[in-house]
Amino acid sequence: MAVDPRIHGDDPDAGLTRALVLHPDIKTQHSPRDPDLALEEAVSLAHALPGLEIVGSAVVRLPRAHPGMLFGSGKVEELGTQIKDADIALVLVDGPVTPVQQRNLERAWKVKLLDRTGLILEIFADRARTREGVLQVELAALSYQRTRLVRAWTHLERQRGGLGFVGGPGETQIEADRRAIDTQMVRLRRQLDKVAKTRELHRAARRKVPFPVVALVGYTNAGKSTLFNRLTGAEVMAKDMLFATLDPTMRAVRLPTGKEVILSDTVGFISDLPTQLVAAFRATLEEVLEADLIVHVRDIAHPETEDQARNVQEILADLGVASDTPSIELWNKADLLSPEQHNALLSRAEASDAVFLGSAVSGEGLAGLFDQLTMQLDDTRHEETLHLDFAQGRARAWLYGQAVVVEEREGEGGLHLRVNWTDRQKRAFRRLV
Repeated sequence: MAVDPRIHGDDPDAGLTRALVLHPDIKTQHSPRDPDLALEEAVSLAHALPGLEIVGSAVVRLPRAHPGMLFGSGKVEELGTQIKDADIALVLVDGPVTPVQQRNLERAWKVKLLDRTGLILEIFADRARTREGVLQVELAALSYQRTRLVRAWTHLERQRGGLGFVGGPGETQIEADRRAIDTQMVRLRRQLDKVAKTRELHRAARRKVPFPVVALVGYTNAGKSTLFNRLTGAEVMAKDMLFATLDPTMRAVRLPTGKEVILSDTVGFISDLPTQLVAAFRATLEEVLEADLIVHVRDIAHPETEDQARNVQEILADLGVASDTPSIELWNKADLLSPEQHNALLSRAEASDAVFLGSAVSGEGLAGLFDQLTMQLDDTRHEETLHLDFAQGRARAWLYGQAVVVEEREGEGGLHLRVNWTDRQKRAFRRLV
């Protein structure tokens, strides 16, 4: 077990929860990730949660996952001794842990245990600031807890479960708790619906502003908020920490080229993002769905930058981001590269109009990025003829609201409209219909 040197100072903080981070490296799962880098990310996740003192971390290699305890009995005993000797109160397992495994390990080690999903939920609960963010985290947490009633309610440990006439009060209590969670989730969804309606009013107001929306997306800690702050002069939290930014932030900004845009900074993505959070934060990330241009910010100095980029693309696809939405990649943190790496990546970036090597900290490479943003969002207009059914009154009203209709005439089965619009207006119209 590797001991983290950062917590052994002359004046250690008192009152912190002593925690151990474990990354199970299971042969049968054939994970593409390097286990040591995965452990490093898990430790960073743990440091993102306040109140923890990370006293150790380790990769635990397993031939297979044991159904009852995850780890084999010998490894459970070995880790239990280390946990007792180090006076550890919390064990963080970087991976999925079933409710039964969690309960059994907590009993064996006499500690609190969180799996990867539970840890990320705790971080999100700590970081949420807006009303919507708080509600979404609470909904995701309830969805997670609903599957873990076997361990979440300690009064069930004395109850006897079963089916039919052999079922004891444990079954009744679990069902009662499940109903209580379901009731709470229905209440939260209703509140979120109200928030969504308010957000839609704000979005409708923004549509009337003739500024395109540029969304910054990327893996957590890739430097999105640093770039956002550099462009807007805002003071969005930007630290070398996973999930430093949670709630989305939007600002109107004039690029150095003179182009005016609305810039959106979104929550960072992460590999194995809990399904509850993908669903819960879909509404928050709707700003990305409506973006005219996506800037994918990558930490190009990270050894797993390609895997991180793939994770971001997969989550964007899961969210339903249209494949034809224009996108640009900023290979960020170029200031952390060696000269050899920098030159090699610069040659690759210069071979594409949609990739830029730069640094949000030093400003390197950003001028070319802004020029490309401006060109991609060019307001050049072109004419097209559209055919609308008589029932498509909303679409017709939208076109007139955008002042793009040049001529309208009636034909068989509908309307023929000649419009003069930009590519951005065309994409927005397609989303509408």
